[in-house]
Amino acid sequence: MKVLIIDDSPDALAIAKARLSKDGLDIICAEGGSAGLDAARRENPDLILLDVDMPDMSGFDVCRELKGSAEFQMVPVIFLTGSTDVNDKVKGLNLGAVDYVTKPFDAFELRARVRAALRTKHLQDLLVKYSRIDPLTELWNRRALTDHLGQEWAKLQRHGTPIAFIMSDIDHFKRVNDTYGHRIGDEVICRVANVLIENSRQSDLPVRYGGEEFAVLLPDESVQSAATLAERCREEVENIRVDAGGEKVSVTVSFGVADTAGLSSPEALIESADAALYQAKNTGRNRVVTARAEQTVGRSTLT
Repeated sequence: MKVLIIDDSPDALAIAKARLSKDGLDIICAEGGSAGLDAARRENPDLILLDVDMPDMSGFDVCRELKGSAEFQMVPVIFLTGSTDVNDKVKGLNLGAVDYVTKPFDAFELRARVRAALRTKHLQDLLVKYSRIDPLTELWNRRALTDHLGQEWAKLQRHGTPIAFIMSDIDHFKRVNDTYGHRIGDEVICRVANVLIENSRQSDLPVRYGGEEFAVLLPDESVQSAATLAERCREEVENIRVDAGGEKVSVTVSFGVADTAGLSSPEALIESADAALYQAKNTGRNRVVTARAEQTVGRSTLT
């Protein structure tokens, strides 16, 4: 796991790094508060050791800024301080720190407190992860999409990088459940989910949006490239055959695609792709419709 140490003293950084490196941790050092904030944003650490007294920016100010960001609210902070003032400890804990280690620190105590904080962080991460995964398909769920889209939108506002978004829906899925039962319906959903997973990049976020609806979030992509991916998925879904007691069940999927060009919010991006999906469903299904140019890709085989 990755530990960031923020201290204005090179000697203190070197000592802490030497102590913690014995536990096989990835140690990053930052000299001073401002450099520490930059390192935190760049490295995304699992734990931050933070000196209280620094000339450019106090540890309290650094902690306040970190905890004011959704990105770092769940990252534990341990303060390093030479002070034994109870008021300082209370202030740090109220700002969101999980522990204090007093300088000069005992090596065994430091390692024990770091291990304890990392164990808690690991369990916390597992809870968060499983609360964001769809149990049937093991895709990310709608809650994960909301969080991830918010993070990508923040990047868009800082750097101007585009985001593309795909909404999709299995055509006439109720007919599958009514005719073959929910076990076959679940198998169809899982097979469609696998198509999305296999065609998505590592940076993409394929999601089970709800029921027979799916979504894919594509950072740094345009509507054209997202439409190409959607068309590839559409073609592969057409080839799915699920065995239902000797009968082969096939389905098709409709897709709506949008990107962030001209849009002002994450909600608008979802609504744009959803409107394109609605158009795909209303113009024959089994097709890809892009929101920007309202261009249909592919063919319709279901009416």
